[in-house]
Amino acid sequence: MKMIRVNDKLSVGSQPSIPEIQSLQENGFAGLINARPDREEPGQLANKDEREEAGRAGVTYSFIPVTMSTITEADVRAFQAAVEDVDGAVFAHCKSGARTLTLYVLGEALDGRLSSVGIAALGEQLGIDLSAAARWLEAHRQRRPQVKGFFDPRTWSVQYVVSDPGTSKCAIIDPVLDFDEKSGATATRNADTMLSYVAEQGLTVEWILETHPHADHLSAAQYLKEKTGAPIAIGARIVDVQHLWQGIYNWPDLRTDGSQWDRLFSDGDTFKVGSIEARVMFSPGHTLASISYLIGDAAFIHDTIFMPDSGSARADFPGGDARILWKSIQNILELPDETRLFTGHDYQPGGREPKWESTVGEQKRTNAHLAGVNEEAFATLRVARDRTLPMPKLILHALQVNIQAGRLPEPEANGKRYLKFPIGALDGAVW
Repeated sequence: MKMIRVNDKLSVGSQPSIPEIQSLQENGFAGLINARPDREEPGQLANKDEREEAGRAGVTYSFIPVTMSTITEADVRAFQAAVEDVDGAVFAHCKSGARTLTLYVLGEALDGRLSSVGIAALGEQLGIDLSAAARWLEAHRQRRPQVKGFFDPRTWSVQYVVSDPGTSKCAIIDPVLDFDEKSGATATRNADTMLSYVAEQGLTVEWILETHPHADHLSAAQYLKEKTGAPIAIGARIVDVQHLWQGIYNWPDLRTDGSQWDRLFSDGDTFKVGSIEARVMFSPGHTLASISYLIGDAAFIHDTIFMPDSGSARADFPGGDARILWKSIQNILELPDETRLFTGHDYQPGGREPKWESTVGEQKRTNAHLAGVNEEAFATLRVARDRTLPMPKLILHALQVNIQAGRLPEPEANGKRYLKFPIGALDGAVW
């Protein structure tokens, strides 16, 4: 095992063997970070086995699989957090140490502690080529819009602040209202974290954008509108979802004209975030009303395609359809290969750290539900998989709030708000 000491906290190097993992603690290490995707080469120690050996060795373990061409800011920030969270020294490895050192220097550069010149000098000092890091930073500086993702581990949801660096205007996409279904308590921690970021960056919120009415979390759109004054928008087919759930909830007084939102977008509609052109793509299949937002070179695709190692979104909710989802996905994959794709959920397969950014080209090459698959095979796979999945635990809580643009029920005579929970409303119970 090759090991290079970067500083007192971090060393990087090549793939350790099982005996070398077992000796990490006695060599002064408290944490192990694995940045190698599984099956990168024959005979490679798998993530599952490495995690188990780290546990036996008494060191913490984090899995942040990357390739040099697909590193995202989420990966960089996950690497930073994994290092910082360890009380002691950390050994981070890939195949040679180059990727782990690249993750480290990118974090230092993004936080202003290391320049491009400093990166080159450190690479020369440690004997590792860091030219890819310099290219990544240059590409990152030129991207429009800038995208900051916020992961909510309770619902596996990703929320976004999407900003134009030229005007400091931004949009917030798919914000989460914290909700504890056991106590009925709500909170605004997720939304307030995004507002803090907006304030720190000196941004002005122009839009609060929803991709669809969510089944796994309550929307914080109303709270954010109250705080920022920004209009809330969603796809125009929300009226179909309102009609559908009006029946499920037996809710005759529900307004089903979409008037709870400030703007209803149709397929092909355009708008701007600052000076950046944006376009709406109708993307049904997961729900009747799902849309994607193409803002500059970034597409926010929510429950259509997940990260390549997670496949695609389910299509068995009321109004969902696997074949329609396939057509929506094909529309997304017709975008240029370099288009950045930002998904709405990450379920962390293999226990890896959260990820949410990919590209059209990467999805076409490596997504297990899409690469080399036709419509028939996709629909067969999707329907069979959906039959095994339980309904989201918050679907009946969330929809009655989210089909009203994130408005909670009005307080009753005792000052309390009440959610209506229909018994036996949905098929597909997994006992």
